[in-house]
Parts: sequence; structure tokens; C-alpha cells
Amino acid sequence: MLGGTFDPVHLGHLRSAVELQECLMLDRVHMVPASMPPLRDEPSVPPEERLALLRLGIGQTPGLTADARELERHGPSYSADTLASLREEYGAEARLVMALGHDAFLRLVEWRTPERLFELAHLVVIDRPDHDAPLPDALVELIHRREVDCSEALFQEPAGSLLRLALPTRMAISATEVRRRLLEGSSIRYLLPEAVEARIQERALYRRH
Repeated sequence: MLGGTFDPVHLGHLRSAVELQECLMLDRVHMVPASMPPLRDEPSVPPEERLALLRLGIGQTPGLTADARELERHGPSYSADTLASLREEYGAEARLVMALGHDAFLRLVEWRTPERLFELAHLVVIDRPDHDAPLPDALVELIHRREVDCSEALFQEPAGSLLRLALPTRMAISATEVRRRLLEGSSIRYLLPEAVEARIQERALYRRH
């Protein structure tokens, strides 16, 4: 599971999903747009539109799927609920992984029932090579004795461990920057898949109205 607002989806999101699948030899990666992210501002466009953009971005990429389950629930998008749904779908013995970026990892103790995440899945943190600040004490306590150093150790059990993973390609693209460029009328070429850019331009998304 790779969640996020995908506001909008860009090549950094998609390349990370492909490399996660390759590095961890995952059967598939569920890319799950959040409907109402509890710890972030409300996304710029409706969830159904972000899902449509994500589907266009993924296209026919093997192993990646746009998963609408958080959009089908009412209320805030809690990752533990999404993982519980995936666990029910795949069964008790499946190796489940929730991937998250370093910035989200630093706020993990603020999430709803963070301990439950480890009961349902493994957590994989996409490391930032330039970020080596010490972790908050509460986060150190949360991940105590959970961290492993390779995927083989991670997958010995269905859930419960944490792996920090440096992906081969680190694309310095942010959705915030994409939205800023759209507001200014600047080019977003080569930051997004062509099909995503075409729909954004066609529907005048992320522009002032």
C-alpha cells in the first residue's frame, strides 16, 4: 500500500511505486488516494478527480493499481482502517507492506492508533539520503525492536517490522510545486505523465476560478 493525496499524481509518485515493487519483489502496489487526510489540509481537487488522474498516470503499468477504497468510506482516511481492509482481503498470512515517505514517518506517533499499523502490516520508510536528523523520542519508542535491515528479514512474518529503504531514483518533484506552477501558468511538462497533464489542462484544474 502506498497512500497519499496524489494532488496531483506526478512522476515521482509513480517511479517510487515501480521501484518499491522491484526492490521488495511485491506482487502488486495499491496506490490509495486519501479522501480526507486527517493531518493535512484538504486537497485542492475532489477525490474522484484525483483518482481519475491517478488511473491515467498508472495506465497499463504492471503491478500498480489505483485503489479507491478510502474514497468509498465516510469520514477521515485512517491508514489503519485501510490496512484492515487489505488484511481481510488478502488473509492473515499475506505479507503486507505500507510504504510512507520520511516526512510522514516523522509524524507517525500523531497518527490514529499507530501501534495497530504494525499489527496489520510492515512499514517501509522511503528514506531521504539528505535527512539524518535524530528521531523524536516518542517515535524511537514506537519503533523500538521493530527495525530490520533487509527485505528478507522483513518478510519472515506477515506484519510487525520496519525497514528503511533508499530507492534507486530520487525524483525531486513535489505536488506543491506542480500546483504552484499551474497557478502561475508555468510549464509542468515532464513532471507528470502526458495523460495526466492533458486532463489537468483540459479541465483547468488547479487554477484560480
